[in-house]
Amino acid sequence: MDAITGADLVRAAALLGAGIAMGFGAIGPGIGEGMAASKACEGVSRNPEQAGLITRTMLVGQAVSESTGIYSLVIALILIFLFGGK
Repeated sequence: MDAITGADLVRAAALLGAGIAMGFGAIGPGIGEGMAASKACEGVSRNPEQAGLITRTMLVGQAVSESTGIYSLVIALILIFLFGGK
């Protein structure tokens, strides 16, 4: 059995960090986008003539919210490919 080296510890920490980054980075946008869709449905049900405006505004808000999830994906990929490989 081989001994654990410093490079092995760095690789393990990078892969663990990538998983944590995606876990926390995905839960925020998921909750935020769900709440936005919920409120948009309520808004359309209360004011159906404004459905197009409400939907457009909701989609812009969701795109902005999703950008934080994309940032965490980029960080996770950097950790995996820069530090996680051998």
